[in-house]
Amino acid sequence: MKNDNATLEIHVHGDVPIKPGTDIKAIQEALKPLWHYAGARSLSEGSTSLYEEEPGIRFDTSLHRLQMCWTVRGDDDFRVVMDELCMNLNELSVAGAQIEVTFYDTEFDDEDEASGAESRDDFVMLFVGPNPGAIMQAQRDLLIHDVVNMMERHFDGSELSGVVAEIDKLFSQRFDNLVSSLELGKPPRGSGGNSSGHGGGGRRPRHLH
Repeated sequence: MKNDNATLEIHVHGDVPIKPGTDIKAIQEALKPLWHYAGARSLSEGSTSLYEEEPGIRFDTSLHRLQMCWTVRGDDDFRVVMDELCMNLNELSVAGAQIEVTFYDTEFDDEDEASGAESRDDFVMLFVGPNPGAIMQAQRDLLIHDVVNMMERHFDGSELSGVVAEIDKLFSQRFDNLVSSLELGKPPRGSGGNSSGHGGGGRRPRHLH
């Protein structure tokens, strides 16, 4: 394994729906940032988690789902891996999905806390999907789930329809703004240009830190 002297343990957790017809070679290539970071030479070698009780990285061919519950030793440079992973999974995903990445500072202890030192623990929520709309849908669903769960401690679920409607308005406005910004980047219709319509020159990570 790479990073044997690393001070962080990094846990990746997610369940990503994959396009039907995607073969294991494409999955291996998409996940290369993970298994290569672990110092492995292939997905089969690098799919095992640091902890035996975790299932690691698995691709369920019958359900077309990529399931990740995988821990690796590493450092802050893993954040670059997260960007690469999300760009790759955008190409293979069939719907929006969330990926949780947790950083545990293995060298931080009670004495450090007592002295006022700060831990390097961190938590990052990533979103992947075939297009920005699918990613926003995944973000919206997660936000509504969290908000409703919190507010149901004080209100009946039937009273929260207005809250859900307001959240939907916010995401609708964000999506409209995104579409408008993309339209501004396109050549005028009938201009005869050879633009592919993708704009911006190449793939970009579509996720939130």
